[in-house]
Amino acid sequence: MCLKRIGSFLIAVALLAGTVGCGSESYTLTIFSSAGGAVVNPGEGAFIYGEGTVVNLVAEADEGYYFVNWTGDVSNIANVNAVITTIIMNDSYEITANFDQIPPGQFGLTVSSTSGGLVNIPGEATFTYDEGAVVDLVAETEEGYRFVNWTGDVGTIANVEAATTNITMNGDYSITANFVALYDLTISSTTGGSVATPGEGTSTYDEGTVVNLVAEVDESYRFVNWTGDVETIGNVNAAMTTITMNGNYYIIANFEEIPEYDLTLSSTEGGSVTSPGEGTLAYDEETVVILLAKAEEGYYFANWSGDVGTITNIKARITAITIYDNYSITANFEPGYMPVIATGSWHTVGLKSDSTVVAVGNNEYGQCNITGWTGIVQVAAGWGHTVGLKADGTVVAAGWNDYGQCNVGGWTHIIQVDASCFHTVGLKSDDTVVAVGRNNYGQCNVNSWTDIIQVSADYGDHTVGLQSDGTVVAVGRNDYGQCNVNGWTGIIQVSAGGSHTVGLKSDGTVIAVGRNDHGQCNVSGWTDIIQIATGGVFTVGLKSDGTVVAVGWNDDGQCNVSGWTDIIQISAGGAHTVGLKSNGTLVAVGQNYHGQCNVGGWDLN
Repeated sequence: MCLKRIGSFLIAVALLAGTVGCGSESYTLTIFSSAGGAVVNPGEGAFIYGEGTVVNLVAEADEGYYFVNWTGDVSNIANVNAVITTIIMNDSYEITANFDQIPPGQFGLTVSSTSGGLVNIPGEATFTYDEGAVVDLVAETEEGYRFVNWTGDVGTIANVEAATTNITMNGDYSITANFVALYDLTISSTTGGSVATPGEGTSTYDEGTVVNLVAEVDESYRFVNWTGDVETIGNVNAAMTTITMNGNYYIIANFEEIPEYDLTLSSTEGGSVTSPGEGTLAYDEETVVILLAKAEEGYYFANWSGDVGTITNIKARITAITIYDNYSITANFEPGYMPVIATGSWHTVGLKSDSTVVAVGNNEYGQCNITGWTGIVQVAAGWGHTVGLKADGTVVAAGWNDYGQCNVGGWTHIIQVDASCFHTVGLKSDDTVVAVGRNNYGQCNVNSWTDIIQVSADYGDHTVGLQSDGTVVAVGRNDYGQCNVNGWTGIIQVSAGGSHTVGLKSDGTVIAVGRNDHGQCNVSGWTDIIQIATGGVFTVGLKSDGTVVAVGWNDDGQCNVSGWTDIIQISAGGAHTVGLKSNGTLVAVGQNYHGQCNVGGWDLN
């Protein structure tokens, strides 16, 4: 004979209220219990419910007792032998929860299940067995579900993940057979791509499973969106997203052919567009094209003109244009020299429009002895030396030379230079790179670099190169990860700081890697930037409206640039910042122990 019982523990948790019916009649449900337990939901006594209400019933046994059954007006009780069940209120009813004492020497086994199946053997109720008895357990699933596992007091169940198993009765146990709904996910795609993950067709998943979705596009197509049963898709506009399986779903990955547009490039006298070249070229919509203009001797790059609405910085010879239509643009060059500023650790250098150079600040090593320089088109400043690029592609240098950082007299065909504390880097017209100076971290190992359009060695012991495809390379000291730039794309300018590296992206945002103890890499929120500069432990950005932002170490006020306006160029030194205004005058903030900020009287125009 099968006896049902429960100990002092609560058998299960049920809803505290029933499901209200739609009828207009009200009926009374009166609940009693025998000695040995109680009805904990909805409680005991008289309760009034609308016609058709489904009321949850939960009985709980006292210590040493077990639940037997429900008696009385039980015709509408779902299972009279279950401690957790329901009754439908189609009339007034009186019911009793019956309990009895546990026979000596026996243990109780309470069995229940979740939605989606039932326990066929021994059934679902409370059963008593002799100590040590091995009880067979068999769970059966309903269609559209699968058995998951047994939970509860499962210490003596042979296999908790098997629907058919057994339990050894060494105590009072309560166990539950768990089932999960199975749902189908059907995936298809339109012309122009496919769904690589999880693939196309129909796959079955447990309810609640989060399925990764990855759509891959064919050449000349782009992903548009997901359509269909998309309510649980994380982002319907993302090719890589997820869907949560709460039902049977059918979804479609949609693709469309990418429009193609023409970009026509030309130049005025005095220079040329070397990347991507001149003429008419075809690009897919939304392509970001890196632009590089090179001036001839005696000329300087002035600006880009034409359809320039999507050019990042029309005044930069290295910039980018995003293709949304047919565009025609021109690189404009003018005779003469473009003013340039450069900052070293403790000195500041300015290139005037007449190709002469001025300098202020520390001159312990003769780094400011440049008054005789002429025909200069660009300047760079290191810790104790200054470098000048001449219009004929040769290079001059002055200052400290203990590591050979000024040994640039033999360089030719140079189109850009930069100076770090103890080494100097030059970019050649064939897009290769040369370097001299201290090489203890390999910062001068740039001989193998090709396709470079800009170099930076501003302050630290590492060198960074920007390639024509917008990717970046770096060599040298990497103890803070300052050379970890391999994954960067869409870059139009790079800058190497003391132990950090910063990149300006074609969309005007900025990324940074390396040392960040003073927040010098906290540039992720910057937008609308057209030029970047890095100092020892700070970073400066020039915005398209001529204002300036800065982050990092500010003990000397080198980041106090928020009030600057009408700035067209910036440079960051060891602990000072300099800005060139459109009228050729300069502003400066920061450390001024050596007079490196005394540029107020300069007019580079």
